[in-house]
Amino acid sequence: MERRTTVVLDKEVYEALVKESVEEYNSSKAISKVLNKIVKQALSNKGRLSEILHSKRVAKTTAKEFEKFRHGLSKAVQA
Repeated sequence: MERRTTVVLDKEVYEALVKESVEEYNSSKAISKVLNKIVKQALSNKGRLSEILHSKRVAKTTAKEFEKFRHGLSKAVQA
């Protein structure tokens, strides 16, 4: 069920939504469709992130092993 509401957007957010609307739907009148798509995706990603953060861990490591790995990774990035 669709609901109408008023959303106050920053200028740059509005302009980005208009640009996306024109690119995807060839019209600046489809801002609601673009906004719905973006919000649904953000909510889905938030749910996935929560699922990952609260899932059972399959890898086990010690703090010492982690620090060794982090140190090696840091060296690799600097090279």
